Amino acid sequence: MAKQIRYDHFLHGGDYNPEQWLDRPDILKKDIEYFKKAHINTVSVGVFSWAVLEPEEGKYNFDWLEEIINNLYKEGIHTILATPSGARPKWMADKYEEVLRMDADRTRRFFGGRHNHCYTSPVYREKVFEIDKRLSERFGKHPAVLMWHISNEFGGECHCPLCQAEFRRWLKEKYKTIENLNSSWCTTFWSHTYNSFDQIESPSPKGENALHALTLDWKRFVTDRTADFIKHETAAIRAGGSMLPVTANLMYDYDGLDYKKFRDILDIVSWDNYPGWHKKEEYATAIDAGMQHDLMRSIKKAPFLLMESCPSATNWKPINKLKKPGMHLAASLQAVAHGSDSVLYFQLRQSQGASEKFHGAVIDHYGGDDTRVFREVTEVGEALEQIRETLGSEIWSQAAVLYDRENDWALKDAQGPRNEDMHYQENVQKQYRALRRKGCNTDIISMEHELWDYKLVTAPMAYMFHHGYAEKLRTFAQNGGTLVLSYWSGLVDDTDKCYLEGTPHGLTEAAGIRTEEIDALYDWEENHGIPETGNHLGITGTYTCKNLCELAKVSDAEVLMRYGEDFYQGYPVLTHRNYGKGHIYYVAADMEAAFYEDFLGRVADEAKIQVPLAFVPEGVSVTTRETEDIEYLFVQNFARETRTVSVPEDFEVLYGIESENMAPLQTRVLKRKK
Repeated sequence: MAKQIRYDHFLHGGDYNPEQWLDRPDILKKDIEYFKKAHINTVSVGVFSWAVLEPEEGKYNFDWLEEIINNLYKEGIHTILATPSGARPKWMADKYEEVLRMDADRTRRFFGGRHNHCYTSPVYREKVFEIDKRLSERFGKHPAVLMWHISNEFGGECHCPLCQAEFRRWLKEKYKTIENLNSSWCTTFWSHTYNSFDQIESPSPKGENALHALTLDWKRFVTDRTADFIKHETAAIRAGGSMLPVTANLMYDYDGLDYKKFRDILDIVSWDNYPGWHKKEEYATAIDAGMQHDLMRSIKKAPFLLMESCPSATNWKPINKLKKPGMHLAASLQAVAHGSDSVLYFQLRQSQGASEKFHGAVIDHYGGDDTRVFREVTEVGEALEQIRETLGSEIWSQAAVLYDRENDWALKDAQGPRNEDMHYQENVQKQYRALRRKGCNTDIISMEHELWDYKLVTAPMAYMFHHGYAEKLRTFAQNGGTLVLSYWSGLVDDTDKCYLEGTPHGLTEAAGIRTEEIDALYDWEENHGIPETGNHLGITGTYTCKNLCELAKVSDAEVLMRYGEDFYQGYPVLTHRNYGKGHIYYVAADMEAAFYEDFLGRVADEAKIQVPLAFVPEGVSVTTRETEDIEYLFVQNFARETRTVSVPEDFEVLYGIESENMAPLQTRVLKRKK
């Protein structure tokens, strides 16, 4: 087992690439002075350093790295040490072609870029194991090193013969017989039946791309290959004698991998956050970023690390806008509010050339400490020291929103009812936003998460029900939970094979409703939900719905709202049924955000969810972290006007202004004894 991470303060710092400046010892020396001034206490080194660490095959050069780590440590700065597998050196690609990936059209890639390697290649695995093991032997017990950063932003897939053979082995292990696979994949459609596992190829634009179960299993396989590669790197580190924790930096809403599968192979989750601030209202962006923070935290239901963020503007977006004054501090403290124990950046010093030379950094090409960005980074470092006691505190959520990556894959490939955009993430976010507007801590969960510790679970567009998931949802409601289901749920199993005998599968009786048809609306069309007089929630507003409208038949559910127009006028759009000790609600259409704020706000009250504030103004974010004895309240104003936020008198201010009148982008951190 890995040791616990050895730090008692928030990690502040980020990616540092001193190998780019080995010919400038004056710069390396000055950097340390700047780091201390900016309250930077942690640097990540070794990312993409393989060509310097092993310039020729079998010739290792670690002395420069040891000197850097030692010099930083002398000044109280710790290191997160990365393995260099994110980009391999040229000599390897030239000598061993198999390490390079092959695309879906079966074209071998050239050397270049990064993440351009095959996770299956025995040669690549051997080379990675050797350098990781040597790094572990050299630095794994160094007092400066806090943890291991495995590779960098894992992603992509390889379709080479090695991966094809491994995919076939994976499928045989899963399905046992080719008959089981054919039945699960519905291969008789279009006469695509397989006679043996050896006949199966990965999806390709030149070949099979209409068997949805094949595509789904291929994506699962890619996740499993990636997870296995992380385990391979971790094994190399352990073989070198280091038992320090491992992490891997994940990415924003990345649909190439199913991150829940990393839960048991990473000691701590970390991720890279680059919101598009000022593109729209700041609160909308804050909700988007907050949901991703909560998704990452929910993977292990534990504090995470913000491994990368930008102190200024990125360079890789279509429009790379500067953060306005105060935005960097607010964004950094938002990560902490949602469970991060760090604020780390890419990058600490701008590179002088190549792809990210204009990416924002703490120290820019000018090389001074008298810049706006440097001052704002320093302000973050000072703030983290002021709220140091919140480090390691956890987030307890009574509400959760289901956002499952495998469901996302299946939805996107389903071919109907909409092929342009099913608006899945948007639907999830509307429900998340409604709960956050209420002041509820909210987990973002997958179908693998247990539900027993929640009072309210929403399952938007749960198109795919894994085996046993309907029973899990029924049990949750039966035991007193409130379940909110939506349209286009429970249609297929985990091989994307349609359920028979009514949907939502396994819940038609429990919900008191059976779906019959679904109408895909053109972008300019809309309908409305009209409340039923005297409905038990007391909903009185009329709300717009767009994109998808489901037609359902009610058995014994209470109808709370009905459609207002079209041939399905009068059909139910919102229903409720008592089930066991709990409640099951069904939302039959893609309702506007205002509906969810009204509806879920009332449902949260009915479920007796505890919230820290009686009222949360528009544009304000409220989150709580807690220890066994103390509750910490983070209040942030992402509105563009001053907001008055009243808090209970038993809270005392830990950070921020005393006044309840909060200017835009201000943060207050308060505390009280439980």
